[in-house]
Amino acid sequence: MANPRKLPEITGELAAEFAGTMILILFGVGVVAQVVAGGLGDHDSIAWAWGLGVTFGVYVAGRISGAHLNPAVTVALAAFKGFSWRKVLPYSLAQTAGAFVAALIVRWNYTDVLAAFDPGHTIKSQFVFSTLPGNGSQLIGTWGGFRDQIIGTAILLFLILAVTDLSNSPPAANLAPFIIGLIVVAIGMAWGTNAGYAINPARDFGPRLASFLTGYATAWRDQYGQLYFWVPIVAPVIGGLLGAALYELLVGRFLPPVEQAEVDRFPSEPEPGRLPSEPERGPD
Repeated sequence: MANPRKLPEITGELAAEFAGTMILILFGVGVVAQVVAGGLGDHDSIAWAWGLGVTFGVYVAGRISGAHLNPAVTVALAAFKGFSWRKVLPYSLAQTAGAFVAALIVRWNYTDVLAAFDPGHTIKSQFVFSTLPGNGSQLIGTWGGFRDQIIGTAILLFLILAVTDLSNSPPAANLAPFIIGLIVVAIGMAWGTNAGYAINPARDFGPRLASFLTGYATAWRDQYGQLYFWVPIVAPVIGGLLGAALYELLVGRFLPPVEQAEVDRFPSEPEPGRLPSEPERGPD
């Protein structure tokens, strides 16, 4: 068995992003399948399970990769927090792969329930796996969903940077993953109508691809027959950049340097692009 210490650092980071995103989607897509097709639970249980999935995913991956779990987060950290641009594509692919595998597991586990609920595997159950404008029922079009995803992801990145900025007032006792999970719960409860709050290209594209490969011929389109798959990819990246830029403009540039923070409250500054909610790696 290979010694993991001899593997390139990026190998562990990609494995962590894969695993963390897989955990996120197992809970997120799993709860939607349970509520929509199984009839157990409601919108609140969906919001809470997605938030808890984020929390658990961040705890899984945070020590190794910083637990981005979202290409929009990765791009924003590269643009504003010094994360290496050469890692953006590998991280995004690992996140998407984790979401894809998790969605296949959910699809397999809920095969019977989905078939009973929607024998034709149509739009009726498609949004178990991927988002639709107005969740497939409200009178929301493509551009309404696009606008919504920009706003929702901007809120997400603004708040992620706020709670992980060492110069600000980050949660102590390694509670940042839990707070980030609560952010996702809040977004789900307040911003879920227009586009299902994907706010994560990997979260949407990975399960969308999994559903397409397992019988959902309508996976790439919305309920109006329009190509929609690109909306939760492009809009969250734009929104993430906007939210990160607004945080730096309105808050970040006014904070004191990290070295002036209280020693007993803030750890040393993490590597560039690493969410400082997690402890830094010890010496090799």
